[in-house]
Amino acid sequence: MDCISGSSAEIRHHSSSVGRNVLHMSFKAKYCHEVFNDVQVEKRCEEIFRKVSEEHCWILREIGFDIDHVHITIDAGTKGPEDVAKALKGTSGRKLLKEFSYLKKKYFWGSGLWSPAIYFDSLGERTILEMDDYTRNQGMPKKYSFKPGQSCLDDFAS
Repeated sequence: MDCISGSSAEIRHHSSSVGRNVLHMSFKAKYCHEVFNDVQVEKRCEEIFRKVSEEHCWILREIGFDIDHVHITIDAGTKGPEDVAKALKGTSGRKLLKEFSYLKKKYFWGSGLWSPAIYFDSLGERTILEMDDYTRNQGMPKKYSFKPGQSCLDDFAS
């Protein structure tokens, strides 16, 4: 199986198929609890995601955390978003709640870590680098740039 080279996603060869399947995905903690305020939880979640990806021969390109959700860009090979979400969320949820038992007591009362919903979008070559950058900068202060001549509201209307 081929891998990525440099910053672009290459066409990958599988046993019975050839193609590129790069997804941008986001998983939210159930009830929007701010579980990723704990750096150790964030770090361990990333380790689990990377290990699961490696086991499935997926390429986890980028991962970014905000206080209550995670974004990833991943080359999922021949798997669909539901397969990727099930593997990543199931393994990480089980392990994180076991290893950080205070999370279950404080936030989840016997339920799982992740909201059942997922966000996903398939990415074409032009947007892969843009999504890598967006994913990498989760939780960072937003930088706004204004074009010359855009100093007041009226400047944007013309």
